[in-house]
Amino acid sequence: MFELTKIMATLVSPSLLAADFLHLDSEMEMINRSEADWLHLDVMDGVFVPNISFGFPVLEAVAKKCKKPLDVHYMIVHPEHYIQQTAKLGAMMMNVHLEACTHLHRTVQEIHNAGMKAGVTLNPSTPVCLLEDIINDVDMVLLMSVNPGFGGQTFIENTIKKVRQLRQLITESGSKALIEIDGGVQQETAPRLVEAGADVLVAGSYVFHSPTPEQTIHDLRIL
Repeated sequence: MFELTKIMATLVSPSLLAADFLHLDSEMEMINRSEADWLHLDVMDGVFVPNISFGFPVLEAVAKKCKKPLDVHYMIVHPEHYIQQTAKLGAMMMNVHLEACTHLHRTVQEIHNAGMKAGVTLNPSTPVCLLEDIINDVDMVLLMSVNPGFGGQTFIENTIKKVRQLRQLITESGSKALIEIDGGVQQETAPRLVEAGADVLVAGSYVFHSPTPEQTIHDLRIL
């Protein structure tokens, strides 16, 4: 099974949400050539968040082309309904929002039983302390550094504090969970996030709208 390890580099998971959907073939070729560690896939339902992104037809098409591990982030109600479908994609990670899961521990168990790594995501206003009873059961915590639903938003400064709080919780609990950040990751915010304790950076517009996306990915990895 894929092992989540941080080896002398920040892990980078470019977000497909910012890609050119008219040219997904060439976008996937770029990702495959690049030093990207994973590909981040934001699934939105227009209910949990005020936007709709893409569903399984796009996920299945991308899964066939992408050679990177798939980091699937569900911003939807009832993500537990799609565990088996996500596993069939060959996804490495399934991220679910704490706010969307009434029975979070059960959902995490079911994700693991389906052969995937389990990630739990927190919205900007959700405190880190709510993870105390689940932190040793998850493989990763994703902190939203913008309000979920749209790409290209401004970074929320309080995220730096939350990263430090989460790093402390992980250290004190003995958890092996990685810390992933999604939203507003760019030249100015990325080094500060890594310094605070982030392991994985999700970057959408900063990568896909860059004139040299492969170099941008490389620059993030060596932070």
